[in-house]
Amino acid sequence: MDDKKQLEKQTVRRVLSFISPYRRYVWLSLCFALITVATTLYAPVVTGKAIDLIVAQGKVDFDGLKPLLIRFAVVILCTAVSTFLMSLANNRITYEVVRDIRVKVFEHLNELPLRYVDNRQYGEVVSRVINDVDQFSEGLLMGFTQLFTGVITILGTLLFMLSVNVKITLVVVCITPASLFAASFIAKRTFHMFRLQSESRGDMTALVEELVGSQKVVQAFGYEDEAKRRFGKVNERLSGYSLRAIFFSSLTNPVTRFVNGLVYAGVGIVGALSAVGGGITVGQLACFLSYANQYTKPFNEISGVITELQNAIACAARVFELLDEEAEQPDAPDAHVLTRQETEKKTDITLRHVAFSYTKEKPLIRDLSLTVSKGQRVAIVGPTGCGKSTLINLLMRFYDIDDGSIMINGNSIYRITRDSMRDNYGMVLQETWLRSGTIAENIAYGRPEADREEIIRAAKACHAHEFIRRMPDGYDTVIGEDGGMLSQGQKQLLCIARVMLELPPMLILDEATSSIDTLTELRVQSAFAKLMEGRTSFVVAHRLSTIREADVILVMKDGDIIEQGSHEALLKKNGFYAKLYHSQYAGG
Repeated sequence: MDDKKQLEKQTVRRVLSFISPYRRYVWLSLCFALITVATTLYAPVVTGKAIDLIVAQGKVDFDGLKPLLIRFAVVILCTAVSTFLMSLANNRITYEVVRDIRVKVFEHLNELPLRYVDNRQYGEVVSRVINDVDQFSEGLLMGFTQLFTGVITILGTLLFMLSVNVKITLVVVCITPASLFAASFIAKRTFHMFRLQSESRGDMTALVEELVGSQKVVQAFGYEDEAKRRFGKVNERLSGYSLRAIFFSSLTNPVTRFVNGLVYAGVGIVGALSAVGGGITVGQLACFLSYANQYTKPFNEISGVITELQNAIACAARVFELLDEEAEQPDAPDAHVLTRQETEKKTDITLRHVAFSYTKEKPLIRDLSLTVSKGQRVAIVGPTGCGKSTLINLLMRFYDIDDGSIMINGNSIYRITRDSMRDNYGMVLQETWLRSGTIAENIAYGRPEADREEIIRAAKACHAHEFIRRMPDGYDTVIGEDGGMLSQGQKQLLCIARVMLELPPMLILDEATSSIDTLTELRVQSAFAKLMEGRTSFVVAHRLSTIREADVILVMKDGDIIEQGSHEALLKKNGFYAKLYHSQYAGG
């Protein structure tokens, strides 16, 4: 429980730090809240005086009532205007804070190492950025709108009641702690429930995104029943936490209403006895009953606010957990900017005694050394899981090595800015990535300023122009997320066209033609051969026929380079590569 309280306090402090830049709006909200409460509390005074002027039938002081009615109208108008302005200030605070948090979270996501994203479900991360921030904004807005006015109303009402009658006010004060105790007791138990509810909502979002995104696979393998079972399990857990959270939070309002009913009844009884004894007038009694109602009303509102704030704080805690994730190591202040002009003149890549593992328990790359000169075509082959794609991740600095060094032209990649280093690479992976937008926008993703002629030239180079031309709107055809209805081969051709447009000094091709038909593959391989002339290239391949022309072939096994050489030299050696090659082409 202490840890939960500590977490709650830390979260509240961090929320306040986000609110701090907008404190002028907080002060404005407080000022308008004071005006709203003052005018609201003054209205019963005017009403009480008006009641006292209505003595009996035929004995009404109309001359005295007229200015009171005008005053009452002015009070109502002031209340409406100040309430409106207070709402504007509260909205500004809430949406500015939420915008700042979303911007900070999104910027932090871009700074997080790839390891963080790889180890988590995408839907769970999306839930934190969208659902949790939305829940937080709703609770924060309600808190600002009702908390200020509620607290000020309670204090103001007490002062007004004390000015009318001390004895009746003491009755109110004596019963009030019961309402506060009930609200506090329930609030302590709702934070944990709302946090579990928020976590389960994240699991639900992740599962739905997984199943919807893989609907073809679900249907192809008859996974529907298992999908329903998994969904039902998560849904049941979410329902359980939600019911408990709502149950505890829903207790707050009726409990406080019961206590408030006692307050109202106490004021009515004591006030009536006092009026019979001549202690107060009937108008003052009516004024007091109005104050008792206004005094108890904020307790109901604040109890609801506390529930919403508990939910908001629980959601904010999950968002702050994401913000607290350690970002990737920033570029050194004096980091070298690697220009394309530099790499076009010279590109020497050296790996010395590189060691890396995704988890400490399972070493992958132990002692890898490699030297690649400008213009060399390096092919990387080996069985699944041997470290081929991992080597690419290390070259691109998607993951940081555990030991050793990787250098480009004598500079450690950790002394080169990430952006400039990655700008010199062009990547085509087996997994395609396309965004919602036109085909032209997807091809020009790395060069948004490219004109249409350059885009068409790149598409023709990889033989994508023909199928694009047949699309409904050609290059202006809008495709959905991840390519929409395009075939896997068409998606891959667009990714290849993206690199053809960039023409980077260094290339990384990781099974770049794995989803393309044989005839198109031969044409694309020819285009790649032209593209790789004079460029340092790394080609990861399972089909060994695609890498015969490589200058050097690296054969990897269990994270180590066990053989290297040309295609002919490795075949003559009759080692592991020869076995791989013959297993593909000799049916063995």
